[in-house]
Amino acid sequence: MNHAEEKTQWEHPKTGKRKRIAGDLPYGWEQETDENGQVFFVDHINKRTTYLDPRLAFTVDDNPTKPTNRQRYDSSTTAMEILQGRDFTGKVVVVTGANSGVGFETAKSFALHGAHVILACRNVTRANEAVSQILGEWHKAKVEAMTLDLALLRSVQHFAQAFKAKNLSLHVLVCNAAAFALPWSLTKDGLETTFQVNHLGHFYLVQLLQDVLCRSAPARVVVVSSESHRFTDINDSSGKLDFSCLSPSKNDYWAMLAYNRSKLCNILFSNELHRRLSPRGVTSNAVHPGNMMYSSIHRNWWVYTLLFTLARPFTKSMQQGAATTVYCAAAPELEGLGGMYFNNCCRCLPSPEAQSEETARALWALSERLVQEGPGSQSG
Repeated sequence: MNHAEEKTQWEHPKTGKRKRIAGDLPYGWEQETDENGQVFFVDHINKRTTYLDPRLAFTVDDNPTKPTNRQRYDSSTTAMEILQGRDFTGKVVVVTGANSGVGFETAKSFALHGAHVILACRNVTRANEAVSQILGEWHKAKVEAMTLDLALLRSVQHFAQAFKAKNLSLHVLVCNAAAFALPWSLTKDGLETTFQVNHLGHFYLVQLLQDVLCRSAPARVVVVSSESHRFTDINDSSGKLDFSCLSPSKNDYWAMLAYNRSKLCNILFSNELHRRLSPRGVTSNAVHPGNMMYSSIHRNWWVYTLLFTLARPFTKSMQQGAATTVYCAAAPELEGLGGMYFNNCCRCLPSPEAQSEETARALWALSERLVQEGPGSQSG
């Protein structure tokens, strides 16, 4: 604003820099004209109108300066900020465990930016409630729920068949669902539940959908891991993959250790997946969503509930927790790049154990054998 001449101008009076509006209106906005012929703008998502062009917030320099190396996003960035101004109309996104927490915020953020989003959840009632919540924010959102129980390989198989029957593409697959602090139990497939839900179920899901991902290329897989992967190993004393670490007996089971090991598996799986599918246009990255986020994942033991409650003032919000997942799923600068681990929207090195190609290949081979033995065929 030039206050001396009382008018808006696009050239700064001192620096001479010029600004211009670029791109289309943000997703969910429409331009209309009132009865006096004045143009105004409608934000359907937040249900408000304004005579100010929303693109004024995203003007670009006509003479841009040399870009800096400063990181664009950090721990306070939200998923919606990552997607600001992006339109994902025509893109299909599947998010597991999307009825609450980070998964819900990931699904909602993509749905509010035009993507066709499928919430793949064990509890279909809660998933449908999540769908209704998203539709309440944006009635034109393309969002639906499908049943997926990662603790049952046959359910994973049924989900993949039902998804393929829709004849959709698949541009983004977010492996988000996780079990935490579970008491020891075996699934109907005969495996320890944390290992199957957090790793093997997702491995099988990607196996069954990899042909759709490849046909949809460029496509991305994002595997939600955790910094807790740093506190464990899954090899024995001779350096070989130890199955008893992954699916331990009741006497050898500790819930936190089982979770940490499954999160290590997530990174190894993501790295090996990228090595195998990147030549066909499918990339994969692993992410840490945030430290000590308060969510329903802690609900299985009162001690964890207390710990998370005490830490709540110092944690990320769910929108902030979803930011790194959304960044890896959508950032243009990551097109074609994978086999990496991200925290706070920034690449960082995982533990040395997570970087082992030999362990990743061994885990892949073991996982293939476990699912090939057939859904429901495990004894125990």
